[in-house]
Amino acid sequence: MDLTKIVSISGKSGLFKVVSQGKNAVIVESLADQKRFPAFGHEKMSSLGEISVFTTGEDLPLKDVFKAFYEKLEGKAAPDPKTDNAMLLKFFREMITDFDQERVYVSDIRKMISWYNMLLSQNLLDFTEPAEEKAAGTETVTEDAEKKAGTTGPEAEPEKPAEKKAEKKAGTTGPEAEPAKPAKTAVKPEAKIKPEKKVQKKKKSE
Repeated sequence: MDLTKIVSISGKSGLFKVVSQGKNAVIVESLADQKRFPAFGHEKMSSLGEISVFTTGEDLPLKDVFKAFYEKLEGKAAPDPKTDNAMLLKFFREMITDFDQERVYVSDIRKMISWYNMLLSQNLLDFTEPAEEKAAGTETVTEDAEKKAGTTGPEAEPEKPAEKKAEKKAGTTGPEAEPAKPAKTAVKPEAKIKPEKKVQKKKKSE
């Protein structure tokens, strides 16, 4: 069960499923009547996948709260969330025995019961996680990661060091390699100059 795409919107009753992402808004669909409309950034939206409940120990994810409801109620609906406060507190205490009674308010319990009944009516509560498929998925990811890294296990061939590439570019293959050829110079060789003696003879003849 993926609750990350199920959201509650402040000021609107019920739950909504995120359908698509627009430029300035998120398109959501009401679970109650399947009507779609845009939800803008200024509207406070909360993903059920990010909500947890205070307990005397570690915080309990909302998914686990719903799972406790489902198992203890044997797949049936929870009491009407409009029931009086004392009845709601008693019910929730039976479901989640270690919830923090100082920080979990009746209004929170009312919301969770309402959300649970809504998801149950839409057949969106599924707590089965096949262990075989999960293990197979983990193995595939591991193999893909090894292929990308150029390995297939502990005895895989080591990757060629990057130094060899650098040596080839420098014209060497190791410490005893032949020296690289000198780079060509752009300076032209000096022009041939007539011997100075001939110049002097020419002056005498003049």
